[in-house]
Amino acid sequence: MLDHILGQEWEIAPAGGATGEAFYAKFEDQSLFLKRNSSPFLAVLSAEGIVPKLVWTKRLENGDVITAQQWLEGRELKPAEMNHELVARLLKKIHRSEPMLGLLSRLEKSPLNPEMIFESMIKKVDKETLSLPEVRNALNFLNQEAKNVHSDEKVVCHGDVNHNNWLLTEDNQLYLIDWDGAAIADPAIDLGMLLYWYIPEENWQDWLLMYGEELTDDLRLRMKWYVVLQTISSIQFHKDKHKLEEMNKWIQFLHDIL
Repeated sequence: MLDHILGQEWEIAPAGGATGEAFYAKFEDQSLFLKRNSSPFLAVLSAEGIVPKLVWTKRLENGDVITAQQWLEGRELKPAEMNHELVARLLKKIHRSEPMLGLLSRLEKSPLNPEMIFESMIKKVDKETLSLPEVRNALNFLNQEAKNVHSDEKVVCHGDVNHNNWLLTEDNQLYLIDWDGAAIADPAIDLGMLLYWYIPEENWQDWLLMYGEELTDDLRLRMKWYVVLQTISSIQFHKDKHKLEEMNKWIQFLHDIL
């Protein structure tokens, strides 16, 4: 299929990833990253300089859409590099982007509130996970604080700011990739995940100052609430994959933050 689009002279190989929908294509000095049915607002992400440049988009007869982006030589960030000012500045740019917010709104993405996110997550958690003492304790916390974590601020959230999704190129350009889970929601979703996973708590204030925000009690509570919710989801995810060691790490993490 990709041979038909690009021509026989292109060398095409899988680019990894969970979906198997991404490919690397090379011909002479040209290199492209190809993906099937990527995020519909990739063009805006490209224009804003948040992902590598979009080269072209093609719609196939079956309705699938293939996108081609520049393939840039680089690497994913190491966990210890997540405290870098480049990360804080790019996340701030994303959360302040009016073009991205406008387009995601036009794609009929309604802003998510805490109750909607909780309902969506809890449907995917089985009874065995719900019966774990740490998860029961977490659910008590989530229910008690749900009314206290509403925020009027709604931005484009990436939803998975794992260090694997940050691409640092050889010329020191930073990008945030894999936007399939983007939503309009409280920026505390992204901030909490990043700070809890990667930044020592005593450095949260300094990191947030680079981002352009103060560490208030309100923000601290909202970040914790979403991280607890995400952690329950991670426990279930690794349980489903039969990765019990990873599952137990997340159970311990949940115990530690509560």
